[in-house]
Amino acid sequence: MDQRYFCNNHASYYLEIYYMLYKEQFKLITFYKFVDVVNPEKEVEDHLKFCKDIGMKGRIYIGTEGISSTVTCNEGQLKAYKMYLDQHPLFNNPEDFDIKTSKVDGHKFPRMAVKYKEEIVALGKKYSKSEIDEAGNRMSIEDFKDIIDNGNTDDYIILDMRNNHEYKVGHFKNAIPANTLNFRELETEIENYKKQFGDKKVISYCTGGIRCEKSTVMLQKAGLKNTYQLDGGVVKYINTFNDGNWEGNLYVFDDRVSDYVGDENTHTIIGECIFSDKKTDNCENCRYSHCNARIIADEKEYKNHYGFCSQECVDNALETGHIKTSDFDRMNYKLLRADIKVHPEKKDEIMNKIRTHLSEKLEGVSFNHKISQKETLIID
Repeated sequence: MDQRYFCNNHASYYLEIYYMLYKEQFKLITFYKFVDVVNPEKEVEDHLKFCKDIGMKGRIYIGTEGISSTVTCNEGQLKAYKMYLDQHPLFNNPEDFDIKTSKVDGHKFPRMAVKYKEEIVALGKKYSKSEIDEAGNRMSIEDFKDIIDNGNTDDYIILDMRNNHEYKVGHFKNAIPANTLNFRELETEIENYKKQFGDKKVISYCTGGIRCEKSTVMLQKAGLKNTYQLDGGVVKYINTFNDGNWEGNLYVFDDRVSDYVGDENTHTIIGECIFSDKKTDNCENCRYSHCNARIIADEKEYKNHYGFCSQECVDNALETGHIKTSDFDRMNYKLLRADIKVHPEKKDEIMNKIRTHLSEKLEGVSFNHKISQKETLIID
C-alpha cells in the first residue's frame, strides 16, 4: 500500500469503518399493547423519565387503552428498554417485539416524547382489553401469504386499513383501500363495506397491527362477523418474507416517510408523481403551510415546481407568504414572516420580495392540478 495514501487517509478510513459499525447498532422499535391502565398520567411520567435517561428518541402514547411505541435506539438502549418492559407490571411481553424491530442508520426522531392520549390510536371509540381480545380473529402471516401466493382471493377481501396516502405509496397485491382520509372516518364507511363485501371474508391489515385491533372490534360490532386481521401487520410480514407480495414502499411515521421494501428482485414502484407520468417512491409535503398535503412526487419535479402541489397553493402562497422553508430555496420565509410581525410597516416590501422571487422561479412552470391536493377519496 502507498504509505503516503495511508498517512493522509487513515483517519477518514477508520471514521468510515466506525460509522458503518455504529449505524448498524441502531434499531427502530414499533410495538403496542392493549391493557387496562388505571393511572396513565403516572405511567407517562415514569416512562418519559426512563426513556430520556437512557437516551432513546421517538414517540410513545399511553392511555387507559394501553401503550403504543415507536422509538429508535442503539443496541445498549434496546437491551435496557427490554429489561424495563419485562419488569413492568402492565407493559411486559409486548407481542412481536423482536420481529417488528428493524435496522436503521441512526435516530429517526429529533427528541423523546411520551404523551397521554385518550386513545392510543385514534378511532373515535375506546375499547377495553376484553373487547379487543374477544374480537381476536387473527390470521397468521403464513396463512395470508398462502392466500396471495395461490391466487385464492375470490373468497376474500384484502382491506388496507390505513389512510389513502399510505395506500398510494404501497400495498399488498389485490388489496383495496379502506377509503379513509384518516382512521376516524372508518365508521362512516361501514355501510359501504357491507354492500361491497357481501358474504366474503375480510382480511384487514395496517402497518403494525394496532389499527386493525380496534377496527376489527368496530366491524364485528357492526355485523361484519367474517373479519380477520393480519397478525403483526405489514411490518411483521415484510420482516419475515421477501416475496414481492408487497407492492411499492411502506409509508412510515418517522423521518424516512417512505421505506424501501424488498430487494432488487422483489421491489416494485407503484407511486405516481403528481407532476408527471413518472413512477416514484418519493414522498413530500406541499410547501404552502395551510395545505401541507402529503404528495408522491419525483424529487426533481418537486423542486422544479418549487414544492407546491397545485396552482391554488401557489396563488395562496403568493398572497399570504405562508411557505415552508426548504433547502433548495434560498429564502427563509419563517424569518421574513417574523420580520413582518416586528416591522408591520415593511409588510408590502417583504411580500413583494417573496412574490418576485417565486414568480421568477415558477416562470413557465405549469401544474397538473388546479386545486390543493389534500387527500381525496379513492373508491366511489
